[in-house]
Amino acid sequence: MIKTQNNEIEVLNPKMQGEGAEAKNGTLVKKFGKKRNTGFGMKRSTRFEKIYLGIIFFLMYLPVAVVVIFSFNESKLPVRLTGFSLQWYEKLFADSAMMEALVNSLILGVASCVVSAVIGTLGAVGLSRIHWKTKGALEYISILPLMIPEIILGMVLMAFFYMLNLPFGMLTLLIGHTVFCVPYILMEVKARLVGMDPSLEEAARDLGAGSFRAFWDITLPLIMPAVISGSLLAFAMSMDDVVISIFVTGPRVSTLPIKVYTQMKTGVTPEINALCTIMLGVILLVLAVYLIAGKRGKGNIKDEQ
Repeated sequence: MIKTQNNEIEVLNPKMQGEGAEAKNGTLVKKFGKKRNTGFGMKRSTRFEKIYLGIIFFLMYLPVAVVVIFSFNESKLPVRLTGFSLQWYEKLFADSAMMEALVNSLILGVASCVVSAVIGTLGAVGLSRIHWKTKGALEYISILPLMIPEIILGMVLMAFFYMLNLPFGMLTLLIGHTVFCVPYILMEVKARLVGMDPSLEEAARDLGAGSFRAFWDITLPLIMPAVISGSLLAFAMSMDDVVISIFVTGPRVSTLPIKVYTQMKTGVTPEINALCTIMLGVILLVLAVYLIAGKRGKGNIKDEQ
């Protein structure tokens, strides 16, 4: 018998398990120290997560969905849907000024990605091999364009080009886009180099390969997924940049974001909706390739380990 303050409880079998153990012959069996998990906290957490995700999707993706839907609207007024039509896409591709701005943006994006890939890759390799006391400061300086507000960076670049007497145009746009694209590639490649085994390149040097040959045959193929993913991200950032492009562009050169910004001052037209839909599709495609390249890079790291 186990005595308590209120009553006496007889334990029938010490090996009895389970919260619902029943008494035999009218004797009560009680289990001490057992807390029931009602799952209320888990249900409450799940409910808050659903509400949070619903608010995020409503605020972020509902405007995008509205733009995409009204780009196929037959009516010019973005008030109600009157029917499905592709006429605004036809008018968009018939606009020579818009197509010229699109070509300029594509050329600028590809050129800035190529230049940024070379500078960012070499910078990441150099930072990974030095052991100076100022290495941490150099790493922060290398990603400084990402921390500076775009309007300040644009004003600084404009004043710098004016001091050098550079004609504002495609060249200044290329330099400006390269400045803020380099950190994206540098961070991607630097993270890849941290997870790479340095003994592979050392083994190539022991076998008689020079520094350049070891880098070209061993290091570069291993970091190529990071270079590609960083370049795709930089291309996406270059395609939708407006602030820096406005400060460093010339009077005869216009990019697609600048063209859209200038036309938005007169109101949102169905052609703008169609253009935004096309740009959204291109950006999503680039980001999908970026994610695939990033997963392949992580898979290569696991294979090496």
